[in-house]
Amino acid sequence: MMRSLIQPSNLCALLFTGSIILGGNFAWGQDRPKSTERILFDFNSPQVPDAVTISNGTASILPSADNNRSLSVKLKSKDHLYTALNISPEDPWNWQQKGTVGIAMDIGNPGPYPVQLYLDVTDKAGQKFTRGVVIPVGAPQTYYAELQGDDIDHDTGLRENPPSWDIDGQKFIWLWGTEKLNLSAITKVSLSTKSLQFDRQFTLDNVRLITNPKTDPDYLSHIVDKYGQSAKINYPLKIHSDAELKSQTSTELQSLAKGGKPSERSTYGGWKDGPKLNATGYFRTEKYNGKWAIIDPEGYLFFSTGVANIRLDNTVTMTGVDFDRTRLSKALSIETKDPSAVFNQVPRSVLKTRTVSSEIRHNMFEWLPDYNDTLANHYGYRNGAHTGPIKRGETYGFYSANLERKYGEASPKSFLEKWQDVTVDRMLDWGFTSFGNWADPAFYENPELPYFANGWITGDYKTVSSGDDYWAPLPDPFDLEFERQAKLTARKVAGEVKDNPWCIGVFIDNEKSWGRMGTVKGQYGIVINTLSRNGFESPTKAEFTRLLKEKYKTIEVLNAAWSTNIKSWKKLNRGIWLKEYNAAQKEDFSLLLKVYADKYFEVVDSTLNDVMPNHMYLGVRFATWGMTPEVIEAAAEYTDIISYNEYQEIPHHAQWSFLNDTDKPALIGEFHMGASSDTGVFHPGLIHAVDQADRARMYTNYMTTIIDNPNFVGAHWFQYTDSPITGRAYDGENYNVGFVSVTDTPYPELVEAAKAMNNGLYKRRFGSAPPHQD
Repeated sequence: MMRSLIQPSNLCALLFTGSIILGGNFAWGQDRPKSTERILFDFNSPQVPDAVTISNGTASILPSADNNRSLSVKLKSKDHLYTALNISPEDPWNWQQKGTVGIAMDIGNPGPYPVQLYLDVTDKAGQKFTRGVVIPVGAPQTYYAELQGDDIDHDTGLRENPPSWDIDGQKFIWLWGTEKLNLSAITKVSLSTKSLQFDRQFTLDNVRLITNPKTDPDYLSHIVDKYGQSAKINYPLKIHSDAELKSQTSTELQSLAKGGKPSERSTYGGWKDGPKLNATGYFRTEKYNGKWAIIDPEGYLFFSTGVANIRLDNTVTMTGVDFDRTRLSKALSIETKDPSAVFNQVPRSVLKTRTVSSEIRHNMFEWLPDYNDTLANHYGYRNGAHTGPIKRGETYGFYSANLERKYGEASPKSFLEKWQDVTVDRMLDWGFTSFGNWADPAFYENPELPYFANGWITGDYKTVSSGDDYWAPLPDPFDLEFERQAKLTARKVAGEVKDNPWCIGVFIDNEKSWGRMGTVKGQYGIVINTLSRNGFESPTKAEFTRLLKEKYKTIEVLNAAWSTNIKSWKKLNRGIWLKEYNAAQKEDFSLLLKVYADKYFEVVDSTLNDVMPNHMYLGVRFATWGMTPEVIEAAAEYTDIISYNEYQEIPHHAQWSFLNDTDKPALIGEFHMGASSDTGVFHPGLIHAVDQADRARMYTNYMTTIIDNPNFVGAHWFQYTDSPITGRAYDGENYNVGFVSVTDTPYPELVEAAKAMNNGLYKRRFGSAPPHQD
């Protein structure tokens, strides 16, 4: 254990001025600057420092026989959605140094459960980043995060890079926020948790700055092998040869041939051994014995468990290569093709213009095939990206290439047909009752597994902004063009479904930024930003002006209520900026947001009813970071099931009790857990597990929480395959979130957990099985 050279009583006063340097002074030589460490807190004082505060927990100094104390933190996370340890100096810290700078700390976990901690570092301007790490049960280990240096400077397009520091420690994984903070004015460091199932505890010691640690200059070089796996890391499921891949495939196919759908299932996957209710020939919902349920076309109780995103779209990664765009556009209208498509190939006439557009990215690959190679058909081209430095360029699909290696290609893309057959066999053998969202439409004709259809309302309609539009601005539902595009989307989906009774229902759109709870501006951003718009250009703004004029009659009455000085209704309609919000304004904001959301859901619902009257409308797949009570209330009025994407350890009762008031069937459209310790993947995903066994345990706990809640009617894991290790081309996600790896190898621990959960599904939900305890 490292010790401070100064007693903690003097430490706080000195560390604020940046005067404590351990390991020598910062002397910059001609070569690499000297590595140094600067202790911020070692907790060797008998008292908890004044700079430390706890939200929903307790902190105490943990005694030690050798007087090397540490901080013990106990979190009341079972009863509280959010818990945190905060370290806030009296005056901002100045951590500005030359070279590489990072924060490190020693964290232990007395148990009994691993805990995912979020590290937030905040500067004086309020900028912060959030990173995460899972702390396994056991002795303290070092965890670190780079604050300044080459890894921060390199925009690789990956959500997380491989470790660049050559030290004995584990890095905090990047999640979101501002990469480059003002290190001369750091105001807070916090370790927090959210939405945990049980109380947790951890120990903290030796919080320190590390400057200019030893780094690996080749940490981004040749990190991917020819199978799309980590080239520099060995792990249990790693494939080393085509022969090994084919042998593994043969073994799995023999096993699947002995499997099949559980005997208790009806034709459509419902509970054949349970009660039989009214059969309509299509899926519907009903509350049975106080629990919401989907009813299958034959009238049996149905609960949807499945895996989302079973398709090849977004399995490709950027290679760092591009082509002459003028010649490319003339040879092929890339602009009009689906940017997420896998086999969107560049014409051979343009190949001679192939050039490296990003040396860093192109050098990540040990192998990419020549265009004359038999696996060159897995090259593609993407013309747009949401995030990352490369917005267009050549892509390669390692996952689809591995499918061809596994199954061969007797005829063009015949490996895809075999993949589809094997995938259905897997889903049935693993006990799932349905697909999740975004199943490839090729599965729609399969008479063995129910599915969910989906559509995106795109087009040249007007938009509004919440002020925090993560994926894209929101549509203006009062624009007639939006209604026209909604009808086109509904007709397209209807044409794919063809009134198929195997279709449970339809999702339209996904994870829109309806509003963030916590502040007035966050919750009512759509309204506040729209009020600043000109009503002659924004149909939603014109409707807001009309409603306010209808309510207040005169501008003077509105000004009295809002404490404003708006000159006229004409001035309000042209646009006003509001920076302070009183009670009357907040009441009106809530009303206007509800009107906006009502219009959106009414338009979508009516268009679906016109062309798909036999299929349920399943909502917009709310991201729980981007929804408000007003929007949920509107969804409840127009949808058959409200869908939510909830990436947490569990849906915590403190956040989800509103379901009892809504009294509407709910479905989780996305959740996942991932691990990097035994997969070779650099980023676990949004929710972290220690390893594959822990991942399986977390999956079981999440699903039992859903099954035991009378309001939920299903939950879908996202997604079928791991992300590409160098990031999916659209947004750089490189997560271990698959039921299968990039080589299409199932994760056995997760598969066995799914089998056990699904085989006991209906008795647990509707029978007499005892509630889940662990």
